[in-house]
Amino acid sequence: MLIACVGKPSVGKSTFFKACTLADVAIASYPFTTIKPNRGTAFVSLECVDKEFNKQCNPRIGYCVNGKRFVAVELLDVAGLVENAYLGEGLGNMFLNDLSTADALIHIVDISGSTNAKGESVPALSYDPLNDIKFLERELDMWYLGLVKKGWDKFLKQYRIEKGALYKAVSKQLSGLGVTEDVADEVLRSFNSDINLWTENDLFNFIVTLRKKTKPIIIAANKIDIDGAEENYKRIKEQFTGYIIIPCSADSELALREASKAGLINYIPGEKTFEIKKELNEKQKKALEHIQKNILDKYGSTGVQEVLNKAVFDLLKYIAIFPGGVNKLTDSEGRTLPDVFLMKDGSTALDFAYKLHTDFGKNFIRAIDVKKKMTVGKEHKLKNKDVIEIIT
Repeated sequence: MLIACVGKPSVGKSTFFKACTLADVAIASYPFTTIKPNRGTAFVSLECVDKEFNKQCNPRIGYCVNGKRFVAVELLDVAGLVENAYLGEGLGNMFLNDLSTADALIHIVDISGSTNAKGESVPALSYDPLNDIKFLERELDMWYLGLVKKGWDKFLKQYRIEKGALYKAVSKQLSGLGVTEDVADEVLRSFNSDINLWTENDLFNFIVTLRKKTKPIIIAANKIDIDGAEENYKRIKEQFTGYIIIPCSADSELALREASKAGLINYIPGEKTFEIKKELNEKQKKALEHIQKNILDKYGSTGVQEVLNKAVFDLLKYIAIFPGGVNKLTDSEGRTLPDVFLMKDGSTALDFAYKLHTDFGKNFIRAIDVKKKMTVGKEHKLKNKDVIEIIT
C-alpha cells in the first residue's frame, strides 16, 4: 500500500512526512525544497488482539506499545504542485506522475492561510485555503484527462476491432493509474455503455469519477495551532462535506517524536498526552507545554496519526487480519502474533490464504476463526482484527 502526501509548496508536506517516518528529509519555508520524491515507512495504529489472548505480542515488522499495534505502510512525499502543474508548470508533469501508483492521497493544506497559491509565505489568514482544495482537484482531473486523451483515439479504434468487454479494455488502458477491472466495471455502470456515443463532457465526467475512485483524498488541515486557523477549518468542514478533514499540526508531531526518540519523553503517536522522562531546559519545557495546551488538550492529538489511520481504515476501507493458530499463536522463532496484514474490507478467508502464500491459496481446505474456534469456508468474509488459521 502506498499513500502519497500532496499539496502546493511550503504547506508542511515534508514536515508531515518526517513526523510519520523520522526520515532525514529537507524542510524549509520556500517553494520546491523537495524535488525528487521521498519514500519512507509510516505506521497506522489499531488496538492489538494480544490482550484478548492474555499474551504479549512480538511484532516481526512494526511495534506494539501499551496494546497499540503499529502496522507498516509506505508513505510518499512528492514535490509541491502549482497551478497548471498538469501542463508542466513547476515540473508538474513529473511530480504528478510520481503519484501514479499511489492508493490514496493525503492533501496537506495550510489551514492558517499563511502560504499563497505559489507556495510563498504571506501573513496568516491573508490567503483562503479553500482555494487549495479546488486547485488540487482540478490539477488531478486535468492530469487524468491528459493521460487518457493521449491514447484515446487509438483505444477506441482497437476497442471497435476487438469488441471485448469494455471494462476490461478500459482497465488495460489505464492500469498505470491503478484502474483494475473491478474499478472500471463499477465506474462504467453509471455511464452510457456505448462508448462511441460519449461526448467530451461524458469523457470528463468519467475521468473525474475514476480519479475519485482510484486516488481518494483525505485532507490534513495543517498548522491548526496558528491563531485564526480554526475558523478556516470550520469553513472547510462546512463547504467540503464529501471529504474527511482532520485538524493537524505536523510541527508538533515531529517535535514530540524527536523528543521521544531522544529519550526526553514517553510518547505514543496519536495519544493526547506524553510523559516527561528527563530534566528539560526552559526552552524545551515551554515548547512541550505549548503543544500540550494548544494542540493535545484542544484537539485530542496532533492529528498526524489520525490522518494516517483514517486514510487506511476509513478512506481505503482496509481491515487488519492476524494469522494465528487455535493451539499456537507463535511462529517458528517463538514470536507471539508476529504479523498482521492489511486487507480490503470484504476480503474472504481464501483471499487471506493467498495473501499469506500462493501455495496456501491453491491448497486451501478450510480456515479457522481462532477467537471463536470455529471452522469457516473459503467464502467467509473477514472482519477487522480477526485471527485466522489456514488449513491446507
